[in-house]
Amino acid sequence: MLVGYAVGGPSDTIARIMADRMKVALGQPVIIENVTGAAGSLAVGRGARSAPDGHTLVMGDWSTHVVNAAMYDLQYDVVRDFEPVSLLPSAPQIIVTPNAVPAKNLNELVAWIKADADKVSYSTSGHGSPSHVSGVLLQNVTGAKIQLVPYRGAALVMQDMVAGTIQLSMFPVTVALP
Repeated sequence: MLVGYAVGGPSDTIARIMADRMKVALGQPVIIENVTGAAGSLAVGRGARSAPDGHTLVMGDWSTHVVNAAMYDLQYDVVRDFEPVSLLPSAPQIIVTPNAVPAKNLNELVAWIKADADKVSYSTSGHGSPSHVSGVLLQNVTGAKIQLVPYRGAALVMQDMVAGTIQLSMFPVTVALP
């Protein structure tokens, strides 16, 4: 099973839960391969080029099968080259900051962003990812131009968030709450 994001993020977590359950039904292990980069399109491209023998699955999401196709000239067609197998759970995005950020609610956060926009680093889990689109929306709503910093997955963003390197992001609840 190809996952287009880093180990520990929401797509990887869901894939590993599914693989564990599929192992029982299939009578053989399902191996997860994290192929990071280009908002998941590297993994999806590898899946598109794989032998059509039923042995390769691609973990797809909004970024890999909607946004990337709208933004990039891909070497595959997300509609014709894939067959959907299962609808997976969704996870709403929540705004996350380290404790060092002085805001304690949304109004204070917006005021802080507007006052210090040139110092605010907003991390995304990749170009075209939900966190990226959410960051652009945040800029549009606040009118503040903040520094958008793309990463290769939400788990990597969380590491730098905990370290205090990044001041702001939006994560799926499955990443932020643990």
